[in-house]
Amino acid sequence: MRWDEFADACPEIAKPGEQRLRRHELCLVGTLRRDGWPRISPCEPDFAAGRLLMGMMWQSRKAIDLLRDPRCVVHSCVADRMGTEGDVKLYAHAVSVEDPELRRVYRETIKARIDWAPDEPSYHLFEFDIEAAGFVIFGEDGHGLAWNPATGLRRWTIAD
Repeated sequence: MRWDEFADACPEIAKPGEQRLRRHELCLVGTLRRDGWPRISPCEPDFAAGRLLMGMMWQSRKAIDLLRDPRCVVHSCVADRMGTEGDVKLYAHAVSVEDPELRRVYRETIKARIDWAPDEPSYHLFEFDIEAAGFVIFGEDGHGLAWNPATGLRRWTIAD
């Protein structure tokens, strides 16, 4: 499901997840290599037109992984070893974006964020369709959230 649809279905995870992804301007994307082993790579997430988008260097290994097998996980950066700011995991399918209008909107979004945009058409652009998500925060207010469209939102607390 598109990011805006996910945000409507599960704002409890989407809101803190988007805040963390925007604040750090970096996330980790887990893909599957051709030999089946996992690969984890840093990426810059952007939100535009109700979508979670990530551009990637042309023919980068992570892009090739996603073109071959679109299953992936997007993980927010954790900057505190105690995990008190929380982290979000998005289980998704990456969809290659070829639509010229959406690519234009992406380029405008990244240009506004970092004053640079990739040249067309020499980059990969993926939209991440959310299949399931989780959020966990540790410390005094430790709790977890997990969501998928079949079972909805689950909550639990984490004892110190």
